[in-house]
Amino acid sequence: MRAVILDHAEARGPVAPQVRYVSDWPDPGPPGPGEARLRVLASALNHMDLWTGMGIPGVEIEYPHVGGVDACGMVEAVGEGVDPDWIGRRVVFDAAVEVVRPARPGEPSAATYAPALELIGEHRPGAHREHFCVAVDNLVDVGGADPVEAAAIGLTALTAYAMMFSRGGLRPGQFVLITGIGGGVATAALGLARWAACRIAVTSRHRSKLDRAREHGAEFTVLDEGRDWSKEVRQWTRKRGVDMVVDTVGGPLLEPALRSLARGGAYVTAGATAGAADRLELHRIFWNQLRLVGSTMGSPHDFREVMALFCAGLLRPIIDSVFPPERAREAWERLERGQQMGKIVLDWRSPRPAGAPTSIDDR
Repeated sequence: MRAVILDHAEARGPVAPQVRYVSDWPDPGPPGPGEARLRVLASALNHMDLWTGMGIPGVEIEYPHVGGVDACGMVEAVGEGVDPDWIGRRVVFDAAVEVVRPARPGEPSAATYAPALELIGEHRPGAHREHFCVAVDNLVDVGGADPVEAAAIGLTALTAYAMMFSRGGLRPGQFVLITGIGGGVATAALGLARWAACRIAVTSRHRSKLDRAREHGAEFTVLDEGRDWSKEVRQWTRKRGVDMVVDTVGGPLLEPALRSLARGGAYVTAGATAGAADRLELHRIFWNQLRLVGSTMGSPHDFREVMALFCAGLLRPIIDSVFPPERAREAWERLERGQQMGKIVLDWRSPRPAGAPTSIDDR
């Protein structure tokens, strides 16, 4: 069958040269007990597709590796114990899988304990292929949704939803600042903040991305040129500050992000693509009673809630571009250069005719 694979790990990148389209990848076989076999219609790229190409410390990845943590597919077969009514349904899957370990004597309450999670597409083979099997408990029926949009909504929207609402406690109408607009989590956060009737500010190093963000609900934009832009954000809020910063960039953005927060505000992070921060102003945190919240993916309940918003037409992903799998290396190159505004998607349906659009602007 057809697949897009990573040949090996290149610790410092670039990753795109490792990407290879093949037509003879082994078929996954029939679904096991509790599983469904999907025919993939579309799969979406995430930053995880770069990390797996560089190798992830502490995670054993077998190469060649099939990544892909997001996809929309059609259920073509089910395993033992699965309702056959799933067959023929268009679905997406929750890539987050909880690692269950046995209880140990003398352990305290786990009420505040965060579960360990593994990712389909990281710890195990993923969805950048024509067919694959997944636990039916991870599936959500998306009805007649567009496969490209459905593939683009999963993990990033789950991550943003858990960050902002389940863990961050965002309330409707509050001020939200989203850093580094353009990536999947950031653009999902933009859509969710708009759904919650929040007032939204975004930052980016690219003016074109700021212009696109305004089209999708951003009220205030900051061109990040390496300076401290917190005064601009506070001026926009009449010196009050924002109630939440949604950040996946980290590094030099931490300091202005904290300075932008209102008293009692929350800085919520689900990534640090720019690396570690040089300093942390502890006095600002305790004096203004700020909350620093780390978030990784989300719960199965979060996934079903955010997918309900999508299926009801209340949340749509921003699609940057669509590629056939034969041109996967170009898709990785675009992701690696940080050129995208929204999601990059591979369309696995019948080969695209000559001249078919590859950009959302052409569709």
